[in-house]
Amino acid sequence: MPSNEQRREAAKRKLERQLERRANRARKRKQLTIAGSVLGVVLVVAAGAVVFALTSGDDDTTEASADSVSASPQSPGVMPAGRAEPLPEKVSCTYTPDGQPPARQVNPPRTEDIDTTLSEVSVSVETTQGNIGLTLDNADSPCTVNNFLSLASQNYFDNTPCHRLVTSEGLKVLQCGDPTGAGTGGPGYGFTNEFPTDQYPADDPSLQVPVTYPRGTIAMANSGQPGSNGSQFFLVYADSQLPPQYTAFGTIDETGLATIEKVAAAGDDASMQAGGGKPNLPIDIKSVRMD
Repeated sequence: MPSNEQRREAAKRKLERQLERRANRARKRKQLTIAGSVLGVVLVVAAGAVVFALTSGDDDTTEASADSVSASPQSPGVMPAGRAEPLPEKVSCTYTPDGQPPARQVNPPRTEDIDTTLSEVSVSVETTQGNIGLTLDNADSPCTVNNFLSLASQNYFDNTPCHRLVTSEGLKVLQCGDPTGAGTGGPGYGFTNEFPTDQYPADDPSLQVPVTYPRGTIAMANSGQPGSNGSQFFLVYADSQLPPQYTAFGTIDETGLATIEKVAAAGDDASMQAGGGKPNLPIDIKSVRMD
């Protein structure tokens, strides 16, 4: 019969074997995670043509650049449900001249004491195909909302076309906000991304992993360079997969979605090399006004 000392030694060896097996499993999981991340980046690069269709080419679109935070979002592939921490009640915004002539002459928005305590702002967009109601998310993207309302108050969007429709699988958006209608126009200044981009550390690989921008989202478009948000925005009429480098700043009501879906049903002329084209059923913004 083994002695107490022998039993203790046997138990110790068994525990050591268990700990070693656990350590080996942990190392393997880490290796698989790293490999999966690399594969994800490779797959994103391979799918670059799809993302590129929205981020460059004939029109201005997106890029991520914002202050990083220590907390990571829930998980790769899932857009954060909201800010990890609320913003201060007052924030400052920066709108930097981009060296380009404005598509329509406007003054930059104010930059100091932007109030975030008003969480939502209701806006009505009148178009030639029907009304589009928007609820702007001032609590999550106040500098973007501040810019949008400033442009609207200066009639920047009035009588301008929605110049681009994309109806491809996984990307269904109507893009507006360029008075020239060419997809290259802006207000003459730019600003950095807000939510959800700023919920990721700046070097987080998840910034390159597509997430779902839900049906009914309104988000900013830009040129793919840091700080190049301007006036162009896109309206998501069906769930779309994009990296979280497009500032989401509000939602579209059901009446507005019906208007956009009517336009989308008619298709586009496939005139844009980067993807999509001018809507076959033209839609122009007549006015944008706060409710």
